[in-house]
Amino acid sequence: MDIYSQTVDCLMGVPIVNLWPEMQSIIKRNASKKPSEWRLPVLGCEAVGGQLEQATPAVAAIACMQVSIVLIDDMLDDDPRGIHHRLGMPGAANLAVAFQAAGLEVIANCKVQEKVKMAVLENLNRMMMTTALGQHLDVQNPPDEMAYWKLVRTKSSPFFGTALLIGALMGNGSDETAAFLNQFGELYGEMIQIYDDLHDTMTVPANPDWILGRSSLPILYAQVVNHKDKARFLKLHQEIADPAALKEAQTILVRCGAISYCVDQILQRHQAARKILDAMTIQDKGKLEDLLDGIIKPVKSLFNTLDLQMPQSLLSLPNQPG
Repeated sequence: MDIYSQTVDCLMGVPIVNLWPEMQSIIKRNASKKPSEWRLPVLGCEAVGGQLEQATPAVAAIACMQVSIVLIDDMLDDDPRGIHHRLGMPGAANLAVAFQAAGLEVIANCKVQEKVKMAVLENLNRMMMTTALGQHLDVQNPPDEMAYWKLVRTKSSPFFGTALLIGALMGNGSDETAAFLNQFGELYGEMIQIYDDLHDTMTVPANPDWILGRSSLPILYAQVVNHKDKARFLKLHQEIADPAALKEAQTILVRCGAISYCVDQILQRHQAARKILDAMTIQDKGKLEDLLDGIIKPVKSLFNTLDLQMPQSLLSLPNQPG
């Protein structure tokens, strides 16, 4: 049985889930997609010598937290794909609370040492509180780079760091190793966020970031950095529903250095995460290396799609499957 099937079985054992058909449906539907994020606790657990079965409760908890976060994000962004359009805001809000509680209940009832259980619960709770702050900051729309990085470090990176950390704790890893994995995961999460910003900004037709006036990193760069096309970019931003305006605005993002800046930020975090990985004393670093390098492939693909010359610093990195 794979980790996705084990996770479904684990969550179906939560009493409230058996009383709530919509929760069952969401769990099974998400598991069928085999989300890569669910494997993060397994990687953390295996990195310290643990077994897949030890990681299952942590995977179930992370799966629930992810659903809760997405439900809230969809409502805040009024994402057209969000189930709140079908269930209504009250229904989606109740589900978000239920999934968060279900994730904590799985850990509270799992068979591990009380010290480990409390540490996992504390870290999950801290992650959700920090993410809630990040979601609040996201609604405000960051006005400058400092605010943007605060948003990323509260909304985007805690989930990834915590997923690896609690996996390590469930595998009886040391606090020191778990802390290293948390730092590694947070950097990975920042890389994911920056790439998502890059991809969404360059998508055709215009992504909601453009339509809703959201300040993703490339857009924020073009809005606040002094460059010769700044005034033109700000004007185009108001007309972005026009395909011609979108195309010109995206061209300015390339020309003003916004795309290169974002790639440089990804590479800086890639290098920092590598240093953390090198400093860890664990049995097998291979899967974590693959995880880190996996973000490089889509970045390279984006350059190819945009027909841009790839920087040498990006060309020299491994091209693992992402």
